[in-house]
Parts: sequence; C-alpha cells; structure tokens
Amino acid sequence: MISTTDFRSGETLVMDGQLWSIVEFQHVKPGKGGAFVRTKLRRLRDGSVIERTFRAGEKFQEAFIEKRTLQYLYRTAETYHLMDTKSYEEVQVPADVLGTGAGFLKENMELEGQFHDGQLIGIQPPMFVEVHIESTEPGVRGDTSKGGMKPAKLETGATIQVPLFVEPGDVIRVDTRTGSYVSRA
Repeated sequence: MISTTDFRSGETLVMDGQLWSIVEFQHVKPGKGGAFVRTKLRRLRDGSVIERTFRAGEKFQEAFIEKRTLQYLYRTAETYHLMDTKSYEEVQVPADVLGTGAGFLKENMELEGQFHDGQLIGIQPPMFVEVHIESTEPGVRGDTSKGGMKPAKLETGATIQVPLFVEPGDVIRVDTRTGSYVSRA
C-alpha cells in the first residue's frame, strides 16, 4: 500500500481498477482544516490526464511495474514488432502505444517496455536519438521571420523543424519526448 504522504512523480498506483502514474503532486496544509494532496494523474492505458485531490494519509494499492529491454525489429502498416532481449519473445504493438516517439525509431534500437501482470502497458523510447537528415530545403538567411527554422525529413520518415544551417546528410540529435531538434551529432 502507498500513502499520499509517499507520493512521488513517476510512482504508479491502482485506483478505481485502473493504473495511474503520478505526474505532479503538491502537499497542502491550510491554516484551517485538514491537510490534503493535489495531484495530476496519467492513466497508463490511454495517456489521459486528470487532476484529483486526496485527503492526507489516504492509502492506495501500489502497482508493480516490471521494466524490460525491448529491441525494435520492423514495422508493418500500423503495428510495430519488438523483441524481448532476454526471452527473445516477439511482441506486436499498435502505433498509438508508442505515441510521438514512434517517428524516431530505427531498426535494432533498444526501448524500455513497461509490463504489469505480464501485459505491456507502455513503451519508453530513448530520450535522445541520432538520425540522418534525408531531405531539406536550402536555408536562405535573409528570408526568415520565425527565428531561422525550416522543415526537414528524417531517415525514419518523420518531419521536424531544424535550424537553417542543417543540410541533407547531416546527423542530428532529436529529443523524442518533444520531437524537437537538439544539436548536431
């Protein structure tokens, strides 16, 4: 059991028969009345976020999340095929489970799979990936009105905004959480 006094960001708990991850929490002790905890919770099945207030000391069942290393093999239509690196078991995952990080996956890339009761509930791609620029327009320095960014198509098929000095064939680092350019590699 986990109490509201033990809440930490990233902690996973079972509430109303569903798995929730704590995004934010704040312990509040008003001058009058009992203490309470304000939280933002993300449902692990679909990623929806809710705000909830709990009384101090309320208890919840803590969810045990097993983390396993998965290797990205290939993609077919809207399904991604991954392999558990320890058991060599193949796992098929719909594209919506991967979220925005799906556009930056390269073959043989290692991902972190989150399992609860033997079921895959989430996949965490690496925070940063290095990818080649497949195509982009030439940057004209005097033609900017938005801080010097232009669209570029990556080797993975995703399109992101990059600075004007980036050319086709360059290798760049991309933040998979936001899908934004970080630096040249």
